[in-house]
Amino acid sequence: MNWNLNLSNTRIIPCEFKYYEPSSLDEAVELLDQFGSEAKIIAGGTDLLVQIKMGTIRPKYIINIKKIKELEVIEDKGDHLIIGALTRLRTIEKNKIVKERFYALYEAVKSMASIQIRNMATIGGNLCNASPAADTAPPLMVYNAELIVYGPQGYRNISIQEFFIGPKKIVLKHNEILAYIKIPYVNKRHGSAFIKIARTSMDLAKASVATKLVLNENNIIEDIGIALGSVAPTPVRAKSVEKYLLNKKFDQELIREASRLVLQDINPITDVRSTAEYRRWISQIIVYDALIKSYNRIRGE
Repeated sequence: MNWNLNLSNTRIIPCEFKYYEPSSLDEAVELLDQFGSEAKIIAGGTDLLVQIKMGTIRPKYIINIKKIKELEVIEDKGDHLIIGALTRLRTIEKNKIVKERFYALYEAVKSMASIQIRNMATIGGNLCNASPAADTAPPLMVYNAELIVYGPQGYRNISIQEFFIGPKKIVLKHNEILAYIKIPYVNKRHGSAFIKIARTSMDLAKASVATKLVLNENNIIEDIGIALGSVAPTPVRAKSVEKYLLNKKFDQELIREASRLVLQDINPITDVRSTAEYRRWISQIIVYDALIKSYNRIRGE
């Protein structure tokens, strides 16, 4: 078969596979357990179908989990928010709690692709695709989210800080499914922001950053989270910057000085979207800008 057919006709899927639509998590896990690495899960399909059409992957089995309706939910649990892995990005963007309490996540989702894509793509798919440029990853990292996965032994929780192990690689076993994202509420004086630099509004990021800033009444930084995308093999926390700023009084010059330390936390490459040199330069700028935005939001601006 001509693997370049898709270059002239994107409707063609140049491989054969068996297709399944389980209606429960248990049924989906049984299929994954049976077929192993030869199976791929499809949710929104905005990443997987592109990869299949380009011939970069050739699954023998596709397991569509769209009928597992329990995974399509946004639920307030009192001290945290639960988002099901099948929840569409557009649904998250329009959710009142997300916009009011997790503004960096709202900004990240709103920055992604087009409304048509956001009506199809899921948050679970964005995370499990494990792109270094996954836009939902940096805000979830600064909010200290946990990922609840389901497998043959039931549920287990994984910190999102430990979820990504390399480009297109995550810690999930072959017979596990990401089920829910658990995001604890920040119940102190705080602000957050997300900034993305891209070639066009619908492109993947050249570099992105999410920040969360918690200040006491004297403007002392009690807690801080900074995470970046597209500047390392995985989404990464800027721990050097966080450590430098923690327990210091917020000051613009201090933030500017600290932002330069991000170079210790990132390891960018040159690719079709940008150069490593540009990514190092712009990362310092967007870390500063996002922290200033977070501070201004604390002040109500």
